[in-house]
Amino acid sequence: MDDPRPEKVALVAEVQERFETADAAILTEYRGLNVAQITRLRRQLREAGGEYKVYKNTLVRFATRNLEIDLDALLEGPTAIAFVGRRADGSPGDPVAVAKTLRAYAREVPALVVKGGVMGRATLSANDARALADMPPRAQVLAEIAGLFTSGASQIAGLLDAAGRDVLYAVQALVDSRGGAPETPEAA
Repeated sequence: MDDPRPEKVALVAEVQERFETADAAILTEYRGLNVAQITRLRRQLREAGGEYKVYKNTLVRFATRNLEIDLDALLEGPTAIAFVGRRADGSPGDPVAVAKTLRAYAREVPALVVKGGVMGRATLSANDARALADMPPRAQVLAEIAGLFTSGASQIAGLLDAAGRDVLYAVQALVDSRGGAPETPEAA
């Protein structure tokens, strides 16, 4: 930008900071949505842990170039960005929940088009963003991982218990095959 206005410099810095702190960002085209529809979408995204913002494509280009993220192909036409970040309670945002919300809303209001996005520094195509919506939610994945850890520990405990039990059975079988346990002087 040649001699940019301070307001634009501040906006570029804001967009850049949002991309840096976001767990993910999904870009959409909102052409054809009215104010009431965008307001409803914003509310739904907020519940899912996202924030829906509209910035000028030029300002987004400057911000993402500073971060070495190539979104130029996605910045055509009216673009709004669903940022996924930390929730108010401090827990991480859920890109899957935001992607699911966008997909559900796009089914209801076909004017909303998912263009692609960013996770970390990786650019997502529109298909990648749709695939994100097909993944299980973060809480479910964490529960499955915890289940794997606990089932592994249970299996190891069972194997160790079985090994000890098998040794006792083998010793008892050996004793029985040799005529039983010898009598001790106290038993006689």
